[in-house]
Amino acid sequence: MSRNAPFVVALVSGSHVVNHAYLLLFAPAFPLLGAEFGVPVAALGLAVGLVNAVVTAGQLPLGYVSDTYSHGAVLVGSLAVGTLGAALAALASSYRGLLVAAAVMGAGVAGHHPAHYPLISATVPDAYRSRAYSLHGFAGALGLALPFAAVALGYGWRAAFGAIAALGACYTVVAALAVWRLPREVARAGVVARDETGSAADARSLGERFHAYLRTATTPLIVLLTALWFVNSAAAWGVRTYAATVLDAGYGLEAGTASLVASAMFVVGAVVLLGGGYLGDRVGPLPLLFAGYGSLVLSAGALSTALLPAVAAVGVVLLLAATIDLSRPARATLTDVASERRDVGKNFALMTVGISAGGAVAPPLYGYVIDTASVEGAFLCIAATAGLALGLSVAVARTPGETGG
Repeated sequence: MSRNAPFVVALVSGSHVVNHAYLLLFAPAFPLLGAEFGVPVAALGLAVGLVNAVVTAGQLPLGYVSDTYSHGAVLVGSLAVGTLGAALAALASSYRGLLVAAAVMGAGVAGHHPAHYPLISATVPDAYRSRAYSLHGFAGALGLALPFAAVALGYGWRAAFGAIAALGACYTVVAALAVWRLPREVARAGVVARDETGSAADARSLGERFHAYLRTATTPLIVLLTALWFVNSAAAWGVRTYAATVLDAGYGLEAGTASLVASAMFVVGAVVLLGGGYLGDRVGPLPLLFAGYGSLVLSAGALSTALLPAVAAVGVVLLLAATIDLSRPARATLTDVASERRDVGKNFALMTVGISAGGAVAPPLYGYVIDTASVEGAFLCIAATAGLALGLSVAVARTPGETGG
């Protein structure tokens, strides 16, 4: 293993904590924000969706910048802009101000996947790749838990948002110093790979290079994986955004307790994610896809009945994130092996378009279902979405080019 590998995995994992805290910053504060600004759940879901919509728009451009110029620069820039957005959220005086903060956070968060995955791919050998992705995902899952824990402390949403922004500012400085230490073949791995293809590749026009990448991006396996990441994200964002809501509104738990359970859910998911990387290196990615999505169909479906005892509902919610996190290293590994080295950043950016588009659509859509029908109806929709992800996993398994099955 490259001597840079542990350093790089630690660097991108810390960045993942911060960026994922920004992604879910608003969700645990929905009751407080609704009371402060006088807006319904669907409007707050729209704010979460806006973060992801901006992330979606930034993926391919930042994937190109990452591969063409510097993965390290994109990583540091992502942290800096996201931190500015979180600080603006803490200072927001109106719902409109909250939306502005959401857009700025999204512009920052957009760069983290196009930077992280190529850095891992450039330093970690194939035999350890799933475990590296699982450590990276573990850190991201802890980041998702941070806003829930911060809000549950009871100092108010402004203090919670401000504390997370301060954490991000400190890590931005750490990351800038760390990136400065990275060798060129790591920080600019995409540039190095392109240089190694020879002058003929460099002589191609931008249009020719775009069409060459477009041919790669429209291969059946890449298309199916993009669709899978989108559908997975739509289910995941329903769970992330409304797990506390289903316990509060659906099963009668006090709001603070429900928020703590949701925070614990992400920690459980993070631990399972580590196991997913270990298993993925041994049994291949496909069994983990089938197990994870099948479990989510059953769990979300059970919650949607509103028939579970409250204690059982808490137990099911604690395992919800785990059903998704189990397969995260598997999806990353499949994307990695389907990509040429010079296209890793762009292909992971394409997958993150799927992730972010799902995150843009799901929170306001499920919020609308909650406002017009019930939270149980929203979780029935989540179960159906997980069923679609299971079907796409079967299609991936049957597609030529899939490896590790």
